[in-house]
Amino acid sequence: MRNHRHEPALKAVVETYVTPGRRYLQLVNTPFLSDPAARQTFGRALAGDSVRITDDELALLLGYEWRAQLTASWLVAFARRAAHRERIGELLLANERIYAGRGFCFALARFGTEADARLLVDYLHAFLPRTDRGEQDSAMGALAYLDVLLGTDHAAQFLADNGPWARWLRARCPPERADVPVSLDQFREVIQTQCSYADHCMKALPSAR
Repeated sequence: MRNHRHEPALKAVVETYVTPGRRYLQLVNTPFLSDPAARQTFGRALAGDSVRITDDELALLLGYEWRAQLTASWLVAFARRAAHRERIGELLLANERIYAGRGFCFALARFGTEADARLLVDYLHAFLPRTDRGEQDSAMGALAYLDVLLGTDHAAQFLADNGPWARWLRARCPPERADVPVSLDQFREVIQTQCSYADHCMKALPSAR
């Protein structure tokens, strides 16, 4: 198993962008989005790093473990570093890292093109029938967000009565265990909130004024 402490270049980039303030842990459940003070300071730092990090450094992070991949995907998403679209699509389809897939879905939604919607559709065709693990909720939320953005209807193919999405939702979020009903709109709104947050933070950068 790789350890970044034994690879000087990887160690430097992990210690610069991933581990300070346990950033990666903040990105798992995004508590900063509901804390006004943290929302501003965290976003300012993330936006600055998203334009400062090099493509080679992003490639190093994307080739490492889930903490690095999750952080890299947020940095890619914030600055819309679309040169990494293909790699992020490959990683999403590989479905090897729990949590990192949430960031991949956010990045594809943030790029906001038909190509990104197609990558999400490919992932959902492959993994929506599975209920063991994955980021199917984030992928459906991102696809629904892109449908609104692009005026498309890609998500419809998964939304038939007792279709793939309904079966996955029943398996992973049984109605009898939920305090409130879980819906696709909730997952779309998560992605929408993240994209709006990225827009606000990037526009606040000094270079963007």
